[in-house]
Amino acid sequence: MSFQTAMTEDRRLSILLVLQETPGYSANAFLVRDAIDAIYGHSASADQVKGDIAWLAEVGLVTQRQAGAVTLATLTARGADTAAGRATVPGVKRPTPR
Repeated sequence: MSFQTAMTEDRRLSILLVLQETPGYSANAFLVRDAIDAIYGHSASADQVKGDIAWLAEVGLVTQRQAGAVTLATLTARGADTAAGRATVPGVKRPTPR
């Protein structure tokens, strides 16, 4: 596995973990970007986060919708299972036990 692949998989897990902790399991892409930087150390661009949200939506781990120019992501039950390590999805890092 390349370093870039590892970073992408970890960033996607970080997005799921952030959504798991937000009220309503939902947040906009800008808040998600700031949170994954502050909490998990991922200095990602807005385009990277929006791309990850789109990918996570494509595989059913989040839903996404547009509110004007803002992308909103909401965690699904499958996404919560993946964030907790109860499900494994190729392309998302498996969390380490706490």
